Amino acid sequence: MVITFSAILFGLAALIPPLRRNRFFLLEAALVVGSAYFVETHYFTARAFGAKTMLLFVVFHAFWINVTTFWAYGADKRAARRGEWRVPESNLHTLEFLGGWLGAWLAQKVFRHKTAKQSYQRIYKLMIIMEFAAVYVILKFLGLI
Repeated sequence: MVITFSAILFGLAALIPPLRRNRFFLLEAALVVGSAYFVETHYFTARAFGAKTMLLFVVFHAFWINVTTFWAYGADKRAARRGEWRVPESNLHTLEFLGGWLGAWLAQKVFRHKTAKQSYQRIYKLMIIMEFAAVYVILKFLGLI
């Protein structure tokens, strides 16, 4: 399971160069692989790329990408208040597209951050639409719908 999750996430980072520079994506990848390691060493071992493994990947990824996105918004808000280097908007949008849009929405409400900037909100909504479209295409390709 650890090898499968590592292959998926770090393979994505190898194929898409901007992901290598997104420290929050790398943190999320490490958290997902760490979760897999914990489950594999304490509960059960699943077949590589088996149905149970892939379901666990989806669950772990969905949880950690939203936590990481929330964390990234908090870091950006803190940096904005202190006048420090900010988290690039492209990094935030990448996290939203990868499934962290719910964490982004919650962070926008909690931190009152990025809510007034209309150009950001348009791209945020576009990322949600693009993610759902990508999920639809993947499910259609797999013959699940």
